[in-house]
Amino acid sequence: MSLFTSQFQIVSDLHLETPLTIPQYASFRLDIQANNLLLLGDIGLVADPRLFGFLRRILEQNRGCRIFYILGNHEPYHTTYEQAHKLLRDFEQDAKEDFGGRFKFLCRDRYNIDKNITILGCTLWSAIRHDQVTEIAARSTDLNNERGIRDWTLDRHQEEHYRDLTWLNSQIATIEKEEPHRQVIIGTHHSPTIDSRANDPRHEGSSVSSNFVTDLSRERCWMSPVVKLWAFGHTHYSCDFQDEETGKLVVANQRGYAGLGAAGKKRRMKAKVVEAGDVWAVVERRESYQKDDIRAIDVATENVLVNDRKEEYNAKPPETSLRYQIARQIQHLCSA
Repeated sequence: MSLFTSQFQIVSDLHLETPLTIPQYASFRLDIQANNLLLLGDIGLVADPRLFGFLRRILEQNRGCRIFYILGNHEPYHTTYEQAHKLLRDFEQDAKEDFGGRFKFLCRDRYNIDKNITILGCTLWSAIRHDQVTEIAARSTDLNNERGIRDWTLDRHQEEHYRDLTWLNSQIATIEKEEPHRQVIIGTHHSPTIDSRANDPRHEGSSVSSNFVTDLSRERCWMSPVVKLWAFGHTHYSCDFQDEETGKLVVANQRGYAGLGAAGKKRRMKAKVVEAGDVWAVVERRESYQKDDIRAIDVATENVLVNDRKEEYNAKPPETSLRYQIARQIQHLCSA
């Protein structure tokens, strides 16, 4: 493959707003191992300016890297959906001036990486099943006007789902007709598949499953041969596999809530990098260096443990391939 093959690092659900007593916007270190970083939502809360400090730090320290940011359901907590959207658009404009446009907020947006590769990004709010409406209405923090998204309702959630899905199908139809040579990446926050490989078996049969996952297997955006990668988050369950029917890669790399306790599962963030080409593949699965151990809390309960005890460990930053190191150096010089 070419020295300058596009690489896409997949990350979501960092939840830097947790633990509630010690948010991690300043302390968390994300090891960048690709020239494109897909942050697929629930990175932190846009109402907290420290989230944008975290993003600025990545852009400042990784001059050869572009960030593609998808709105998750947690970003708008303590504000409205509209205000969250505005804050991210404003930051995108600021980053255009300060970092040469290396930050892209994708909310039903298309971005052409080059003449062959396109990214389509949106939240893809889930399709709530009729038989789960009552349970989800009672349990979803999104709907709590004080702790969740202000003025948010299940009807609005459903409306945004159909807008996202309609947009994705329309974009794919246009690309198939006008640019069938293009290779498409779809990045969403919510999950597009009920495939068992993409879902935590502990949540099988959950009465709130449709708040997290939608079966898009018969939709054009899922079935299209131009789609080479679908990356998502929200479920707090990481995976990477090839969908046999379409040939595309399905990838998630999710951290989860941070905290301590018996319910917490000790887990360190790993890097998942997808390399584009004639054959798309996950080429790196190295452990990302970071300061603290991670405790991932069950997404179904959303119980965040706040009595955090930091445990530092001495870890060597992962080594990358010689080819990648050379490419990063050249990109750095070109962007300086």
